[in-house]
Amino acid sequence: MKNLLLYGLLTVILFFTPVFNFAQAPNLGTAADFVLFSTNGAVSNSGISQLTGNVGTNNGSSTAFGNVNGVMHDGDGASAQCAADLLIAYNQLASTTATFFPAPLLGNGQTLNAGVYSIPSAATLNLDLILNAQGNANAVFILQILGPLSTNANSKVKLINGALACNVFWQVEGLVSMASGTSMKGTIIANNAAINMNTGDTLEGRALSTTGAVTVDGLLAYTPIGCGSAVLTGPIAPELGVAACYAIFSSNGAVSNSGITNITGDVGTNVGSATGYDPLLVTGTIHLIPDGSTAQSAADLLVAYNYVNTLPYDIELLYPDQFGNNLVLTPHTYLMGGAATFTDSLYLNAQGNADAVFVIQINGALTTSTYSKVKLINGAQAKNVYWKIEGAVTINNYSTFCGTIICNNGALGAINTGVVLDGRALTTNGALTTTAIDAVATMIPGNCFPVSVQSLDALKDAVTIFPNPFSTSTTILVNDISQIMKYELRIFNVWGAEIMRIPITQERTILETINLPSGLFFYKVISNSKTIQSGKLVVK
Repeated sequence: MKNLLLYGLLTVILFFTPVFNFAQAPNLGTAADFVLFSTNGAVSNSGISQLTGNVGTNNGSSTAFGNVNGVMHDGDGASAQCAADLLIAYNQLASTTATFFPAPLLGNGQTLNAGVYSIPSAATLNLDLILNAQGNANAVFILQILGPLSTNANSKVKLINGALACNVFWQVEGLVSMASGTSMKGTIIANNAAINMNTGDTLEGRALSTTGAVTVDGLLAYTPIGCGSAVLTGPIAPELGVAACYAIFSSNGAVSNSGITNITGDVGTNVGSATGYDPLLVTGTIHLIPDGSTAQSAADLLVAYNYVNTLPYDIELLYPDQFGNNLVLTPHTYLMGGAATFTDSLYLNAQGNADAVFVIQINGALTTSTYSKVKLINGAQAKNVYWKIEGAVTINNYSTFCGTIICNNGALGAINTGVVLDGRALTTNGALTTTAIDAVATMIPGNCFPVSVQSLDALKDAVTIFPNPFSTSTTILVNDISQIMKYELRIFNVWGAEIMRIPITQERTILETINLPSGLFFYKVISNSKTIQSGKLVVK
């Protein structure tokens, strides 16, 4: 009788205990570094796609991608190694034994816990598929599709309770076709078939094919972080020495201003004179003529320039004339081989590492459009951003620029009306001209002058909305994750009538145009009943 009671009790306990199935992630090897790849097939893009991760093919060509936050590898040693590693990963996925067998129609609010799922036919994703890690950050999800995989427009894979995109894997035995507006999570490995992704699609993961073309159009895709991926720190920052005391400085050239300009930091030149700056609007010293400080600043600036100039680059941005355009960069040393034209916005994403450093080397002049913006997200700070420019610099009206500009043998010929500079404008040789700007030299050393300096980092946007303008969806990104659940986005039409309220309950919130017609809208970010950010939204 006692044994029967114990057996019955055990049966009841097992019945009510949640079932955890621990699938094992495949070893991607170097394929983990690629966001788009084909072992045998062309990889091509149309439209403006924003990609973080390497792109390439081992047999074919990669075309029309523009600037990629990664390295392009076509038919080289890296692509050969990726092809070999991809085959190993595919074989591991294909040999995994499934324990769950869902219907071919995925989504429609369906929730899957960790495990290995197999569908012995073609499959379709519709609306929302929710992957629930049940509080286990190591939970692995493997979906084996033994046929083609398609997604309907605006379908989404959502991760909850600690689920990570780096732990989600899709093995697909056929064509992968994603309709516009799809939000996909995880690494997709298509075997002997193509992968097609359309305008407005978002991929947190990878799209890899063993044999087949990979074609994308206006895609936002980025390799996932976590699961042992490297924490990006960027290079070691240059030592500015006394040059760190200056917001505006030329080693050899006149420094002049017109209009009402507010400066936090010193202003000066080591050869020439500094004119037009109102002492009442400069928190720091105006070095009207060369002195000991300007001499030391010139020497220290040369040392800093030589350092950033010889710093080995990690990623070459191949199209300097297409710089900006909502490009997202992560902590690295970047190179552009010629003059750069900066249009619209550039996002610097520290991936949660507040000490991460960005160095951008431009072997030519730099010109920005009006209203251009450098936007700092996920912990990025202006004090950790450095620009090395070989030529003249023009920052056009009402732009927001972040970081220390080190210009070599070129004039900072125009920092124009309404520009906000969170950083420094320094040149080794050339005139420097400002017109009605606001500039703060971030992280001024304490021995420069006795003043408490608030960096504009503290005044940066509460949320980042990108892309904007947008055609199918845009992402609302909370820049300080400690503020999640504290913000609300309110959207107004051109007549000022409120048409939508969106509570911000997670780091990334997707706003879809299915809820908004084409046109101009205004938004406010509300916290504690106060407006802390406002701006425009443009729906194409």
